[in-house]
Amino acid sequence: MAPQSRLRRRSLAALTAVLAVLLAACAPAHPNSIFHSHTDFNREVDHLWTLLIGLGSVVFVFVETLLLITLIKFRKREGQPAPAQTHGNTRMEIAWTAIPALILAVIAVPTVRTIFRTEAPAAADALQVTVIGHQWWWEFQYPQYGITTANELYLPIGRTVNFTLKTADVIHSFWVPELGGKRDLVSNHTNYLWFTPDSVGDDVFNGFCAEYCGMSHANMRFKVFTVKPGEFADWAKHEAEPAAALDTAAKPAAPAGKPAMPAVQVAQAAPSTESFVSFPRKDIPAYAVPQTPLPAGLTFDRSLVGDPVAGAKLVQQPTTMCMACHAIKGNPMMQGVLGPNLTHVASRTTIAGGLYPNDKEHLELWIKNARVMKPGVLMYTLGAGEIDPATGKPTEMGKLTDQQIADIVAYLQTLK
Repeated sequence: MAPQSRLRRRSLAALTAVLAVLLAACAPAHPNSIFHSHTDFNREVDHLWTLLIGLGSVVFVFVETLLLITLIKFRKREGQPAPAQTHGNTRMEIAWTAIPALILAVIAVPTVRTIFRTEAPAAADALQVTVIGHQWWWEFQYPQYGITTANELYLPIGRTVNFTLKTADVIHSFWVPELGGKRDLVSNHTNYLWFTPDSVGDDVFNGFCAEYCGMSHANMRFKVFTVKPGEFADWAKHEAEPAAALDTAAKPAAPAGKPAMPAVQVAQAAPSTESFVSFPRKDIPAYAVPQTPLPAGLTFDRSLVGDPVAGAKLVQQPTTMCMACHAIKGNPMMQGVLGPNLTHVASRTTIAGGLYPNDKEHLELWIKNARVMKPGVLMYTLGAGEIDPATGKPTEMGKLTDQQIADIVAYLQTLK
């Protein structure tokens, strides 16, 4: 290939890349950008960033200007004699040592100040949230309210939140770009992070694991909902309650000519419609709704109708493995801690560590073969006849039919 042709192709490729970057920068929304002032933490870091980028730009322009002047003024000319050799200039050497030292001192003062401010203990009345990273999902505990949930954080606007960061296995990193802060969860060590979501309204933010932690690291996501203090109080009160129980006792046959008893008896009253239970799904922006495609080859009989009473019985049977890993508050048979707490799972908007929407279709496939839907997940493959990707053989766990899975899903969807 001719040199000119090769140069032309490379120039075209470079121009295309530059245009792509410029067009991406012109997008109207940046839902995962760090350049927002939604919290006090964000404002502190943003102020430091602005200062550093400003000073750096001044230094860059100054140095590049001197470089260009030098290249032009002292360029080689025809017939010009060789320049005299210089073996040192004390004044210049002092100057180019003192000026960078001064710049570093100017940078150091606000940097250290920002570090001390963001590392200081949180306010005494802060909301306490314990964050536990698992491969590959997030556990959130609110010790002041007796709440344990998974993959979705609710934070009251205007109240400082103090996060206690732990890991159940490897190193993870807790990060909500728009709210500020990114801090590691380290084995055998507790880290802390705090901020106040004080410049936002009712909104939804994406959270991520920012430290590579295994094959499903990119699938370890969560949602943060910022809500009004009254809405948070309603949510916390509801989340602290036991799950609505189903009356699974056998029902006598209905007398001839009279309608049968309903299959489901709710043992406790449903929450008031005026009480805030969860963020309205219709108000969740598109950037916070999972768009993960379903794996090919995974099927389910969609004509089946689940029986929640049968499902409530199934999750308590040792053969289904549910009780070995999951907990449901108010159900003494469900005390597992390896998987997410399912007490109010139906009120959550996502499953599988934020990877899929929490709806009937995705939940049925998840129970059938979770390891196909999310590589490396600890949850067993439970569908009868399904190939377990971890072993390459038909599953030996659960062996649930599509009808049994539909029953379990029908029960889980009552846990609101």
